[in-house]
Amino acid sequence: MSHSSSFSGVSSGVFPTVTLHDATTAARLTYPHTEAQLIKRCWLPMMQQGSVHFINNLNTKLRLLAVDDLLLPVTVNRQAYDNSYVCSFYAHYITYAKDELTHLNAPVLEYLLARVLTVLGYLLKQTAINKVVIVNNWMLSTNLYPPLSAPQLVAITQHLQQVFPDHAIAFRSINSATESILQSTLPTLGYQLIGSRQVYLSTSNQSLSTERQKRKNRYLKQDFKLFQTSGYEIIDITQPSATELSRIVELYNLLYLHKYSFNNPQFNHSYVALTLKSKFLTLKGLYKNGRLDAVVGFYIINGVMTTPLLGYDTRLPKSTGLYRMLTACLIQEGEKRNLTINQSSGAASFKWRRGFTGWVEYSAIFHRHLPLHRRMGWWLLGSLIALVAIPLIKKYKL
Repeated sequence: MSHSSSFSGVSSGVFPTVTLHDATTAARLTYPHTEAQLIKRCWLPMMQQGSVHFINNLNTKLRLLAVDDLLLPVTVNRQAYDNSYVCSFYAHYITYAKDELTHLNAPVLEYLLARVLTVLGYLLKQTAINKVVIVNNWMLSTNLYPPLSAPQLVAITQHLQQVFPDHAIAFRSINSATESILQSTLPTLGYQLIGSRQVYLSTSNQSLSTERQKRKNRYLKQDFKLFQTSGYEIIDITQPSATELSRIVELYNLLYLHKYSFNNPQFNHSYVALTLKSKFLTLKGLYKNGRLDAVVGFYIINGVMTTPLLGYDTRLPKSTGLYRMLTACLIQEGEKRNLTINQSSGAASFKWRRGFTGWVEYSAIFHRHLPLHRRMGWWLLGSLIALVAIPLIKKYKL
């Protein structure tokens, strides 16, 4: 279904035009520029075949939002509490948070926080925390944003509020390093900023202290030396065989699912094949004697690079240095293109030594149109995150 909206008192020539599309109406759109073509090649097939066809633990409605000539992916959920955290705020703040508690290495604190999370999870279900429309949600750990103006954000908010009157409206992956305009503008429009995690960025304009620059250079030199001693070579993956596709999924699963959490998006062969065919992701692999042992997939929007698909054979000795070699190549690629690199969360000390800086990431939630008890769930969550979670995230580098 397609809907359009306008702001009373603002001429249609000034206020952005907004339309929302399902798979049927999206297929009839024209896709005039490079960014729109990417949506056509990657997002449209996912709309047509459904999210579960590509990501095993993600059952969500996929829509396409057109703001003038800008196209943004949108996900719509009602409950689906077992969904991956990239669409489920319950999974993010309750299920995944419980998985993360083991990293505290403080049994008593872990036990107490687990009990708190269980009670909070019950309360959040009562306030329908998962009934949410997420804007620009690529269903990845980190969403990158095209430039969005204040009038466009107003138009998006008003339109989605009309189409989904009983849903909260959300923007994920907001940080003040790369999304400063969003982070400063959305609260003025009535959005609540709720901390989500700490991410690590190497910005194109950052200036490190002399000491940190020397440390970064020293570690990167050691990382690149591994190529000479380990026998691995980095190779672009463009047309993988069925065996390679299986290996890519296996390597991702070994790291993100088995080592970290099954609440991460469970990409399958169809997803990897689609993102390669559509040129949404650029994949590079570490090969030795013809065997693929590590892979990284990145995408770039508006001068920012991030790596939603990364994996390596965790069964090999840590001294093999697979993650070190992947990261070194990624930094080299980003600096060569003068990009900001968003390395997502985790491995804090490793990333800090290589020049990355921690930034708190937020989700922006619009809920002022919802009933009071629904709003109270977001207020409660935001308060607890600010008082408890963010200090813990910073202290333990989660």
